[in-house]
Amino acid sequence: MATDTANGWVDEFRRLTDGDDELDAHGKYYSCSFLLDMEEREFLIRMHAGKVEEIIPDPEPLEHYQFAIRASGDTWRKFSQETPPPMFHGIWAASFQEDMRLEGDLLPLMQNLRCLTRQLELLRVTGAPV
Repeated sequence: MATDTANGWVDEFRRLTDGDDELDAHGKYYSCSFLLDMEEREFLIRMHAGKVEEIIPDPEPLEHYQFAIRASGDTWRKFSQETPPPMFHGIWAASFQEDMRLEGDLLPLMQNLRCLTRQLELLRVTGAPV
């Protein structure tokens, strides 16, 4: 993905996240940093009080994040379809049956699971940036 395309995705994902009614209602304490590793690209997302603080495409190796969600580009493309195929509808299904992995400090992931799940559902609007 070209840098211009990645920047367009970042802007759209930020706009959808910050304007989402469900995240607005439930996100008061949604503050964490996580890496979406899509094999071909990575995106470091920093959230604060339910709003995107920063999205860094292809962060440097020493950039801090609390947890990572890693999967192949193919898995992310299927996950982000408007109607995903079976076993690509959520991070648990994809991690049990497909190649998705959850790594790092999973406590903030679990503490923010509903908001994170909703935010990842927005990929079905923006598409996967790979």
